Amino acid sequence: MTTKQSLRALDLTLVGMFAALMAIGANITSWAPFLVVGGVPITLQTFFCVLAGAILGRRLGALAMIVYTLIGLFGAPVFAQFSGGFGMIFRPTFGFILSFILAAYATGWIIEKSPSSPSVARFVTATLVGMVINYVVGTNWMYFAYKYWAQAPKGFSYSMAWSWMLAPLPKDIILSIVAAVIAPRIYSSVRKSSSSSRYAA
Repeated sequence: MTTKQSLRALDLTLVGMFAALMAIGANITSWAPFLVVGGVPITLQTFFCVLAGAILGRRLGALAMIVYTLIGLFGAPVFAQFSGGFGMIFRPTFGFILSFILAAYATGWIIEKSPSSPSVARFVTATLVGMVINYVVGTNWMYFAYKYWAQAPKGFSYSMAWSWMLAPLPKDIILSIVAAVIAPRIYSSVRKSSSSSRYAA
């Protein structure tokens, strides 16, 4: 089987590394319980998600998020507040978990579409787009979950759902830009290593 038909050891290592980083980033609230606003934990997951897309590209970035999601659904306590299991599907915040797959893919896709070496501006655009996808998908899932199957807080509304997201928004904007700044050099190194591995194979 050729390297084009299978994942190389480097690919598997990077995918596993980012899945692990997502688990670590998810559980910062376990040491700081006050970082929960309206039932929405403030985590570092968005940062690691867009960083995965920026460094690994759309295919591997999305794969890392899929691996992370499946590990959690099969019971490993890798989601926020050390939660896991198939019951997570019915939680209002599960939409954020699903959005990580699309956010990482979109981030990587924007960078890979650069006709030449991607600029820092393109990395910034890509990571911010990934962050927006995370917010839009996650917040809308949360709204419909509270409306149709979860017990909603008193006076819950669509505007209330979005108001909860104002707390983590500054942090996620800043960290998305930070991801865009640190990603280019690592992106180039990963591409060189991948090319070397392909040539050696």
